[in-house]
Amino acid sequence: MTYIAIVDDKRVLRTALEEKLNSFDNYSVLFTAENGRDFLEKMVEARKSREPDVVLMDIDMPIMNGVEAVEEGKIRFPELKYLMLTIFDENDKIFSAIKAGADGYLLKDESIEKIKEAINNVLNEEGAPMSPSIARRALNLLMSANIESLNKSEVKLDYHLTDKEKSILMYLIDGLEYKEIASHLDLSPNTVRNHVASIYKKLHVTSRAQAIKLYNRNKL
Repeated sequence: MTYIAIVDDKRVLRTALEEKLNSFDNYSVLFTAENGRDFLEKMVEARKSREPDVVLMDIDMPIMNGVEAVEEGKIRFPELKYLMLTIFDENDKIFSAIKAGADGYLLKDESIEKIKEAINNVLNEEGAPMSPSIARRALNLLMSANIESLNKSEVKLDYHLTDKEKSILMYLIDGLEYKEIASHLDLSPNTVRNHVASIYKKLHVTSRAQAIKLYNRNKL
């Protein structure tokens, strides 16, 4: 059995795709979510019983978009496969999704058979499935990439985090929510929130996922 999560801000699309996938004997939709933040919260609960194998992720959603959700999800739930399923075929959307760690990229007008084939491909590690137009754009992006920029080494910097901020950052890396961090450090959730804002400002990032990637790269 292949277990699936669907993330899309359009209820009608979520329901239609869920019904189509559940009509097959070897597919089961564990849950659906209306945005990236909703997905991450439901994954915390899913970890207690059964996690999905593949996530079908839209891109343009309120609160947290699909690219941000994949970026953070790859860190917190690295075993999951993320298949973008969206209406967007712009270069910047494709590049951002691939950079975030998407395992495939399909347009929503693909048939359910094509979506099934893509799910099987990512699970069996048979390449990164893409709609034909997306594959062409991805190839063009690679061909036009500035090779010199790919070879630039990262510069390690001192971001001057306080000991308290370093402790909070470590808890963020472990996936704890603000209330849990507050409990560990005997602080109020609001105080933790203020510390996190300070951490993000010092690191020049805007999300937990970006902070974690920066930490891993620079060994703060």
